[in-house]
Amino acid sequence: MPEKKKILSDCYVFLLSKAYQKGHQLVRKRLKPFGITNVQYVILEMLWEKEGLTAVELGTQLKIDKATLSGILDRMTESGFLIKKQDDQDRRMVHLFPSKKVNRMKVQLTEERKSANEELLAGFTIEERVVLRRLLLEML
Repeated sequence: MPEKKKILSDCYVFLLSKAYQKGHQLVRKRLKPFGITNVQYVILEMLWEKEGLTAVELGTQLKIDKATLSGILDRMTESGFLIKKQDDQDRRMVHLFPSKKVNRMKVQLTEERKSANEELLAGFTIEERVVLRRLLLEML
């Protein structure tokens, strides 16, 4: 193996960043027609699973800092993808809900994400996919 290839194949950070770029690009291309970014989609998927999460809960689960998440949530609200509702008991707390507009796109968006995953993992067996997922989850 030439030295250049050996260096790249031994650098896990480099390999992970290239795999991330490929996956990110696949999803981005599919979500672009809907006006939704990759991270916005992940937020929506979490809210579809459990409506009413707070920004703190989302940030903790997604490992996104408060300042970054705040900007994303503001843009999603401005785009009509999110609805913010103040908590009845604690007015400082805001719960997040996917809008009717974005709920109408849920099936299509989910299918696009699944298609991107399939394209990214097309060369892997089921067993390899399971191992890869387990290893990636351990890195979080």
